[in-house]
Amino acid sequence: MGLFRDNFYSTKVPRRSGWRFGDRNDRFPRGSRFAPQTVRVAFVSSLISSLAVALLFTLFGAFRGAEYRGDVPVMAGAAPYMDPSERTIQAAAKVRPVVVSIINHSEREGRRADGRRFRVENTMLGSGIIFQKKGGKAFIVTNAHVIQNAAEIRAVLNNGRELPASVVGKDTLSDLAVLEVDGRDISAVAEIGDSRKLRVAEMVIAVGNPLGFGDSLSMGIVSYTDRFIPVSLDQDGEYDWELEVIQTDAAINQGNSGGALANLNGEVVGINSMKVAFTGVEGIGFAIPMHSALPVMESLIEYGKVKRPYMGVASVNLSVYLNDLLRDDEEDAGGTDGLNGDEGREEEEAGPVIPEGVTEGVVVLETYGPAKAAGLRFPDIIVQLDDTPIGSTLELRKYLYREKQIGDKLKVTFYRDGERRTTVLRLAEKEDDNE
Repeated sequence: MGLFRDNFYSTKVPRRSGWRFGDRNDRFPRGSRFAPQTVRVAFVSSLISSLAVALLFTLFGAFRGAEYRGDVPVMAGAAPYMDPSERTIQAAAKVRPVVVSIINHSEREGRRADGRRFRVENTMLGSGIIFQKKGGKAFIVTNAHVIQNAAEIRAVLNNGRELPASVVGKDTLSDLAVLEVDGRDISAVAEIGDSRKLRVAEMVIAVGNPLGFGDSLSMGIVSYTDRFIPVSLDQDGEYDWELEVIQTDAAINQGNSGGALANLNGEVVGINSMKVAFTGVEGIGFAIPMHSALPVMESLIEYGKVKRPYMGVASVNLSVYLNDLLRDDEEDAGGTDGLNGDEGREEEEAGPVIPEGVTEGVVVLETYGPAKAAGLRFPDIIVQLDDTPIGSTLELRKYLYREKQIGDKLKVTFYRDGERRTTVLRLAEKEDDNE
């Protein structure tokens, strides 16, 4: 049984007593009392339909009178429609004036085989972002590696004007630097967006100076919002730090470093930093998110550096130390000039005594300041800071810089001659980039 008592929605024609379809002289069943009502219902239905059509035409006229943007109608009070390509064009027009090209002129002296000295001049290209104007000066953020070993730095504005730039401060760990230029001819300053609101697959624009082609743009999406990339500062194969980065497939090439990664509102959400340059790898670039860059930028302007707590140890991972010893033993085992390895080796200072079961930690090579005052020395093996296990130099730095402040007390657990010990030191202010 259906929802209705009759066959209104059925295509079957019911047979009824007294009904003769096609009888011209009798259009309604004999004796029916409902024929006049049926006519009236049909008339009323027609009238209602006519009124409905008139009402629709009236509404359509009001709709036609609403605000237009392009060829697409927009109802009054609604958000205006914008063609996606037009939004990209407007965002680029907003960002381009705040992105500059950085030219790094560096000099290096060398010595020939005959003892004569010679000078090598080199030019590196990068990008930067004008992010602040204050006191007649304009401040530019770029990557620290863009200005490495610079003898002279120049910033080229979007209009082609060159300005001499000086270094306000730089920080190797975060790979950020702040430059200062004369701000009289600079009117545009970057609008900083909230990089924490970025979403995977959101469209972004990379603006910079790739391969010397200044004021160049590329476009892509956010591939990942908070990737962590390990970094070896001295390229020795041992990771010293890890950078929080935005992964994007927007083309980032040599010279893009320090340029802007912007959203489609024209807001700078990242500082282009690096790309994966392995053969066969495409579409993987990285940018430092603004929410992690801003505190560093502010500290560089105020202090010329980033203030970090200082423990005072030069160290190496226990695993690396053991691998080096094993390799040295294998090389010495062959001997030279008929002497075996032990006889040919010079006497060396004894290394750490490693307790059974200890496979991770940090071997102290040398101590300074707080660590030296607390009694730490070579070849102690640090395995814990406060209540946090430490298995590498990277973990040691992460704990110090993210969990501790200058002046805090730090409990250090370590092994000396196979015996587990503890000491307490007070963290000082870090003076340079070497921990």
